[in-house]
Amino acid sequence: MPLLAFAEACVGIGLFISGAFLVIVSSILFFTEMASLPIICALAMVGAAAGDHVGFYLGYFLGPRLTRSRFAERHQTAIARANALITKYGPLTIFIGRFVPAIRSLLPAMIGVSGFSRRVYSLLDVLACSLWAVTLGAIVYFIGDAFQG
Repeated sequence: MPLLAFAEACVGIGLFISGAFLVIVSSILFFTEMASLPIICALAMVGAAAGDHVGFYLGYFLGPRLTRSRFAERHQTAIARANALITKYGPLTIFIGRFVPAIRSLLPAMIGVSGFSRRVYSLLDVLACSLWAVTLGAIVYFIGDAFQG
């Protein structure tokens, strides 16, 4: 469970791992009574936060070098849009990114590149991952409710 949540959130890997896998595995664990919803949510939260933090710290430490690379030169428009989003919405960007699959694995690295405070990022990311994990638990619960009722 935490490995799937980590992979889905981790920069690069997350582009190829769908959140649907996490919902399916969580549902199987819950409905076969191998894990309770609180355990599923806790494991998903830990994996997601770990994946987000890997992305953030890669961006934080490697970002200055990457912004001078050919890749950055070729993708200046996308990078400028991401930086504008981070600047405009600030801390809310962390919550937005956690709930939007297309940018979930990339945004932590972009926030790290932007020089966002590590302490503030960690606090907000753990809160965002907790809210996301509770939402995952609700989805799993309501999937079962829909099929049983």
